Amino acid sequence: MHKDKASVGITRTSPLSALAEQHQPHKQGEIFENNKEMEMQIHVEGGDISLLDSSSGGIYEKSLPCFGCGIGWFSFLLGFVFPPLWYYATVLYFGNYYLKDPRERPGLAASAIAALICSVAILVSLIAVFC
Repeated sequence: MHKDKASVGITRTSPLSALAEQHQPHKQGEIFENNKEMEMQIHVEGGDISLLDSSSGGIYEKSLPCFGCGIGWFSFLLGFVFPPLWYYATVLYFGNYYLKDPRERPGLAASAIAALICSVAILVSLIAVFC
């Protein structure tokens, strides 16, 4: 079996990193706590591979449906006008719809809580009217 030689390098992407490197040389393996973002690259014989490449197009690069706010928050906001949307989002929440995109979870949970509060309000109103 042929094993490729690989080395790992850490490059700083902070705007002040170039100035900091001029004044203080860093040791190998040192943790840079003040930087907001670091990029790690693996240098392989075949070329460079970036682990945190912004052009890779991960799942979070795609915008959420419903004008970018997601089905959950869209249902939550429109639920004040048409409350059955809260129940629709509750079904999606308990059906684990958020596993497709974890960014949907807070909006779906908010809609489920709104549906619960709406159900309690309707129940209390019906008890007050008919009892």
